[in-house]
Amino acid sequence: MPGRGAAVGPLSLEPDEAPALPTPEWVRLKPRLAGICGSDLALVDGTASAYFDPLVSYPFVPGHEVVADVVAHDGYAHGRHRRVVVIPVLHCAVRGIAPVCAACAAGHTNRCERVAFGHLEPGLQTGFCESTGGGWSTEMVAHPSQLVDVPDDLSDEAAVMIEPTACAVHAAKRYDGSHTAIIGAGTLGLLTLAAIRATSDATGPIIVTARYPEQKRLAKELGADVVCASDELPRWVRSTTHSLVVGDQLTCGCPRVFDCVGSSDSIQQALQVVAPGGEVEMVGMPGNVSLELTSLWHRETAIRGVYAYTRADFDTAIDVVRSAGLERLVSATYPLRDYTDAIAHAANAGRRGAVKIAFDMRSH
Repeated sequence: MPGRGAAVGPLSLEPDEAPALPTPEWVRLKPRLAGICGSDLALVDGTASAYFDPLVSYPFVPGHEVVADVVAHDGYAHGRHRRVVVIPVLHCAVRGIAPVCAACAAGHTNRCERVAFGHLEPGLQTGFCESTGGGWSTEMVAHPSQLVDVPDDLSDEAAVMIEPTACAVHAAKRYDGSHTAIIGAGTLGLLTLAAIRATSDATGPIIVTARYPEQKRLAKELGADVVCASDELPRWVRSTTHSLVVGDQLTCGCPRVFDCVGSSDSIQQALQVVAPGGEVEMVGMPGNVSLELTSLWHRETAIRGVYAYTRADFDTAIDVVRSAGLERLVSATYPLRDYTDAIAHAANAGRRGAVKIAFDMRSH
């Protein structure tokens, strides 16, 4: 059963031990809300790829979808309350590495080449690094460059959606306005849809696959032209793109397919419905998958990863969260002591009519 690793795996509730500040410029944060992400669930359940082993340091406190208060020190907060969200990527500048790598120098901090080096322990993000702590706690640390101030008009529930929405904004940059399929209507799928609608002008229909009634309802509300079950996707893409069919393969298809699941089945279906010369955008985190790739070769299609975000994506995400009212996707919050129930709820969110589950530390 998904989420059962919370009860039998390496996760436990421990007394807070505030991590040391790596350098004097770092600040302490008191998390208010922290979301539970699919990548968190994969690590808890032991299904994450071995690729991550050298990019994570143990023991670590999970939680990278964080809205928190800055703890004032040495006048850092300048006498004012700061409520922030965290950009979790632990890139060169955060790690005290100079000169920065080529990716960071080009502004692509999400592609940083040094996430296992510098004065921090290895960790591609906050919430996967021993040195920083994480949002599933009452105290963590962050570098000032990781902090984005939350506008006063946004609730904590809206703010905790900014980080996952930044992922979706980053993905939406690949949208080209033409016929598009989004596979999956969990958090990432719904947010990718919302980001596309908020930041782009659509000329072709957007088709979204969804399994559960609440996912279908939200997908329609957020702007999907067609919402269908996954086994209905080829028929809808065939109809809207005027494709023929050879075997199971569409002869035409969507120029862009956003896979927000990351499973063998979802990637294979994406290759089935993507147009010749088109691109499958891997928004969902894949693990070990088994694929038939002959069509990719024959049709000159591509699979491209979509990982994380840049600072500019967070600024756009704030606008998307506000305009689309994405705080409504926070379905339930739990205190830390109920972590097994929270993780089980998150792991089975779709079938339980939920989207985003978060921990709530505001009473601490």
